[in-house]
Amino acid sequence: MSDARRIVSTAPVPGSARVHFERLARLEVNFTPMLWEQADADPAWRADRRRIDLPPEPPGPPVEGGPFVVARALLWTYEVADPALVRAVYDAAAPLDGRDMLLVGRFAGLRFPMGVRVGGVVDGPDLDGGAAVHRFAWHYRTLEGHLERGQMDYEVVKEEASGRVSFRMAAYSQRGKIENPVVRAGFAVFGRPTQLRFYARALERMRRLTAERAEVGGS
Repeated sequence: MSDARRIVSTAPVPGSARVHFERLARLEVNFTPMLWEQADADPAWRADRRRIDLPPEPPGPPVEGGPFVVARALLWTYEVADPALVRAVYDAAAPLDGRDMLLVGRFAGLRFPMGVRVGGVVDGPDLDGGAAVHRFAWHYRTLEGHLERGQMDYEVVKEEASGRVSFRMAAYSQRGKIENPVVRAGFAVFGRPTQLRFYARALERMRRLTAERAEVGGS
């Protein structure tokens, strides 16, 4: 079984990252999952939503080589994340649903290994407000030892009637249990600005890479 594994990273990471990755299977999610709307209504949590339009396609199902297919691939491999802020290590041979990922976060000149677990995969025709769409979506939830507690949702959506393609992010989080007082103080100062930069760069990176790689578009 181990021979079938294919451990990859979205950008170069320290050798210790592989050691941290191998421990993830033994870890549990470090919070009680809830709906985004519940977190948004609870002042103990910080809830965010972001969205950006990608190059459009002709109406109908996704076009081979088009923006939806390209964006789906960028999200599947987590290439959407800016490696200057976050790099991921995962087993590319494992199913996406249930996949463990080690995120190597970078802020204040330091690196922090943080485990997450993927779930909630949706991949195919769906409805959005009663309208037919094609959706690729998944979330990850933070594991024990992560600097934060919470969930991040990603989705790429094509509206079949109009051909509009968009990338959407929704997250809720709070600071995790941080034993080191220096790291705790640094996270209090740099955590939120880094989080906001991550959102902004992921949106722009998805837009730019999709535009560069898509073979067709629509109007």
